[in-house]
Order: sequence, then C-alpha cells, then structure tokens
Amino acid sequence: MAAPPSLRPLLRAGVALALAGSVALAASACRPEPAPSASGARTSTATPLPTGVTPSPVETMRPDAFALPSACELAYSAPMFAELETAVAPLNDPGITMFSTQQPALLELLDSGIPSLRCTWGGPSEYGIATTITEVDSAQAAAVEADLRANGFGCAEHAGGVLCVIEQRGITQDDLEYVSGESHFVGDGGWVATTYLNAEVEGYTEDIVATLWG
Repeated sequence: MAAPPSLRPLLRAGVALALAGSVALAASACRPEPAPSASGARTSTATPLPTGVTPSPVETMRPDAFALPSACELAYSAPMFAELETAVAPLNDPGITMFSTQQPALLELLDSGIPSLRCTWGGPSEYGIATTITEVDSAQAAAVEADLRANGFGCAEHAGGVLCVIEQRGITQDDLEYVSGESHFVGDGGWVATTYLNAEVEGYTEDIVATLWG
C-alpha cells in the first residue's frame, strides 16, 4: 500500500510495530479474537513508527463527502477488488469472526448501532482481514483518534484525515511466524477500522480511503 511518508504500508512486511492484545490472534483468523495476552507467542519484535515527517500537499487535501457504501464490492477500486479476490479470497466467509479492532472502547462504539458495513477476506485458516466501515460524527471521530493515539498507534495525516497503524511480528509456541496488526483511517464523516493476520495486501486501507472519499 502506498502509505504516507510517516507510515509503513499496511499488510506489508517491514518495520514491526507493537500491537497490544493481538498476539493471541495468531492462533486462528477464524475464531473470535481472545482477550489481550502475550502467551500466544514466544518471541516478538516491535519498532515505533517514525515521527516528525511533514505530509505532502496531497495528504493534506480535504476529502470529498463520505457516504457509507451499501456493499463491500463498492468499498474498493476495481484493481484492488480483483487483487483481493485473487490473493485473499473469499469475501465475507462466515468463518472469519475476528473483530476489526482489539481496542475495547472502539469495539463498544462499533457495537453501539451506528451505521456500518463489515467486510472480511479469507477463510477459516491462519490468515484473514476484517474491516468495518462506519459513519461517525466529529465527536466520535475525535474519540476514535484519541483512543488510537493513547494505545500506541502511529498516526499521521493522510488524505484530509488521520491514518493510524500498529503491527506485531513474532513466533508462536508452535514455531510459526506471524504478522498481525491494525490500520484505521478517521476522516470527514467516516471511520475505516481493519485488523489483519498474515495477509499482505499493499495499499489496502489507502485504496478504501481513495474510493470512498475521493
């Protein structure tokens, strides 16, 4: 993914970032995410995101009005949707039950009944993506961003909003390497929350932002 200069691409091997409470997620993408625990991994590495990078003019442009898509097929550009169908199919398999975030306060907001669309990729296996696209007002958007920053996410301006990411790599007790993380975009009128496990799709969140905000 073509992340802003101060953020590494979502779902791409590279700089490792700490993901609080997601180590246990490496056990299976098809099970509900467990409570935060470090017992699922023997080793892990984490590196904070770089700071102090000034966004480019493109990143600071205000987005167009956000409209919640009526179907997951409308949340991605045609090239990205085709790539996902090839690399991380299927779309919306009922076996993918992981949440779109590990943060309790944000899960509570997603469960509050606000308008949202859930899209998942992958089947019952050791990989998957879970995304929830949600309508939020300015107060809710500010609360989401504040929660992400308070929980160690690396955040930077992107496309008129804020893109926050966090990632962890490690080895499970079964000696299997894993990568898991979250990516969130908070923009004018909307919020995109994504959790992923062992799924590398460059430009994933950025594509949703470009598609829905223009």
